Amino acid sequence: MATLSAVALASAGIGHLVISSLDATITRVDPFKDMKNRPRAGHGMNVLLVGTDGRDRVSEALRRRYRLGGQPCHCTDTMMIVHISEDRQRASVVSLPRDSYAEAPAHTDPATGRPHGPHPLKLNAAYAEGGPQLTVRTVEDMTHLKIDHYLEVDFTSFMRTVDVLGGVQVCTTHPLKDGYTGLDLPAGTHTLTGGQALQYVRARHVDAASDLGRMERQQRFLAALVDRATSSGVLLNPLKFRDVTRAVLGSVRADRGFGTGELLDLGRAMRDFSPRSSEFATVPVAQMGVVKGIGSTLKWDQEGAARLFAALREDRPLAGRRVSEPDSGPDRAPDRGPRPVPVEVAPGQIRVQVENGTRIKGLGRRVDAALAGAGFRTTGRPVDAAERTARHTVVAHDPRWDRSARSLAAALPGSELRAVPGQGPVLRVIAGADFHDVREVRAETPVRTEPTVVRGDQVVCPAP
Repeated sequence: MATLSAVALASAGIGHLVISSLDATITRVDPFKDMKNRPRAGHGMNVLLVGTDGRDRVSEALRRRYRLGGQPCHCTDTMMIVHISEDRQRASVVSLPRDSYAEAPAHTDPATGRPHGPHPLKLNAAYAEGGPQLTVRTVEDMTHLKIDHYLEVDFTSFMRTVDVLGGVQVCTTHPLKDGYTGLDLPAGTHTLTGGQALQYVRARHVDAASDLGRMERQQRFLAALVDRATSSGVLLNPLKFRDVTRAVLGSVRADRGFGTGELLDLGRAMRDFSPRSSEFATVPVAQMGVVKGIGSTLKWDQEGAARLFAALREDRPLAGRRVSEPDSGPDRAPDRGPRPVPVEVAPGQIRVQVENGTRIKGLGRRVDAALAGAGFRTTGRPVDAAERTARHTVVAHDPRWDRSARSLAAALPGSELRAVPGQGPVLRVIAGADFHDVREVRAETPVRTEPTVVRGDQVVCPAP
């Protein structure tokens, strides 16, 4: 997104000298080092855009305000393939779900030099295990697309980009509230600052759509960012331009080949770029579940994914159903009717240990029985928690089983999620004084054999 600003500046006719100084501020990485047997090059340009959970440069005050205080996993929070057409008239953005089941190729640990054979993992774990190089290799193996350039942004660069542009406008027909990130937006149109925008694109607990809904929200935000950058005139102001380059690009990492010349050529070609020139899709999903040793994962629909990536390789517009409603999908209100709430993981796949976190006699047994009645695999032996003062019910879980945890939390209205690294596959429910009942849930896999494709101008806020 930061480099998007640079491209827009180049298209505005900003000189070579200024772009050269911008180029010097970008931290360089070498994700293509010693790579062999790569996919054949297609037409156009493929950029792997990676957003990490890095927060080292975020102030303590901002960490508290936007709930960024947890330990980073040093993995990819967001991953997208951005395809720029050969005629530079279209940008196609495909989101890759972070929990996608992947097969890491054989590689050497960049930190220790230790060799690793091929093995399964979640896609977002490739970065933590082997950095940008293993990330690119894994994505190329899964998509059969040759990645031409690599761009990496962290929380700091994302927030700075939004703030320097004066905020980005989003709109929603339903209230959006996520206790994990602190997102709390009433229905309507909002101009988000950098921190608020980070909450908006990170929220995974707004509704049952979870990660898939979050990706659609990220795509919507990126379209709004393009709209803001290209229509506001902010990037044509030399003083603002200086602020953008100083505040943003110092925290971006890119491959060595993405330099001044590429920025200028791309910028000139995209002089008339607008949200209408962009289109967004997510890899179609065939199956969600739990994989032993990895946790909650999802598997792509291989035929649908192959068609999607073939379109990118052949430089064609993405195929699929187009929607015109700005707020379809990820921001819909949760189902609060009598029907079971849709979740990602079936209750029968989720193992649960219940603990009574209160002094209320028999509460643990009541919760255990209610969860078992709803289909969860409880131990049948509730225990007393170490502390007995819990006001709210908590679902404690290993981050690798976060999809299972969200499914369990959906059955416990008002419960809070608490990540406990290393806890393992058994989830713990610490029953609090607010426990009332267990809501019936049902696994509904959002199978998508064809991707839903939207154009950028279809998801930005309508003109007043």
